[in-house]
Amino acid sequence: MKVYITRRIPEPGIEMIRKEHDVEVNPYDRVLTREELLQAVKGRDGILCLLTDKIDAEVFDAAGPQLKVVSNYAVGYDNIDVDEATKRGIVVTNTPGVLTETTADLAWALIMSVARRIVEADKFTRAGKYEGWAPMLFLGQDVHGKTLGIVGMGRIGQAVARRAKGFNMKVLYNDIRRIPEELEKELNATFASMDEVIENSDFISLHTYLSPETYHLINEEKLKRMKKTAYLINTSRGPVIDEAALVKALKEGWIAGAGLDVYEFEPKLVPGLAECENAVLLPHIASASVETRTKMATMAAENLLAVLAGRMPPNPVNPEVMKK
Repeated sequence: MKVYITRRIPEPGIEMIRKEHDVEVNPYDRVLTREELLQAVKGRDGILCLLTDKIDAEVFDAAGPQLKVVSNYAVGYDNIDVDEATKRGIVVTNTPGVLTETTADLAWALIMSVARRIVEADKFTRAGKYEGWAPMLFLGQDVHGKTLGIVGMGRIGQAVARRAKGFNMKVLYNDIRRIPEELEKELNATFASMDEVIENSDFISLHTYLSPETYHLINEEKLKRMKKTAYLINTSRGPVIDEAALVKALKEGWIAGAGLDVYEFEPKLVPGLAECENAVLLPHIASASVETRTKMATMAAENLLAVLAGRMPPNPVNPEVMKK
């Protein structure tokens, strides 16, 4: 069968598929244009894609009626029209769980970077401006003993909270449902309203999914209610934050700083964000460790191979398709 991979992924995943099927990989080190994607998927039985690929009815039409599976190289799948895929009998899969710990590590890297002004200090030193120790040079904020607010207490949120114990932090969290009491005790976490998290946290780390309800969840009104000494961290989905409002907050001192790995109009930044020295900006690298990205590749390959072999994949998003 014929498989198309929309971007080069770690070789172990590609090799797994190549052993059983005819594989073609995007030869460019960039996201395909819409026209290129529609041309590339023609006649394919399986597509292995990334979050940066919009997979919808137009893509399904271009691929043809023989398309059986769309394997997403990601935990999220808001880039895929799952309802349309289900109607057409196309299985959609993802790679859950694999990047939990690695993403939590990066959320903490952002917390430490913004609080202790690591990036600013690095640029300063490389520019040859360091002339010796000074009592007021790059004063940041302590992390230990502070209050960490977590929005979205799923696997990644819990992993972030678990790390906070080592910093003797108080953890407040908000989610659509409360986690079990035993887990709250283990994580030293207290369930709180969104307002309480916003108003009482020194660091707010976002770990929610993107939906109409969470779009611009962090808006101008909430940013103005955060502590002026607080920091906002986002490793979830870019549109959860109103970035135009965030730029105002950073420039006008409503909050102390921000650490972002995802963006509202990714890969573009809203005007003014890049000029904010009190923001650490990363190019969507939360899962970018050799171990995690390789595991994601093999998981995506396993999902795709299972469907093409007529088996239930390990991680189906719409398992009902296989049960028909």
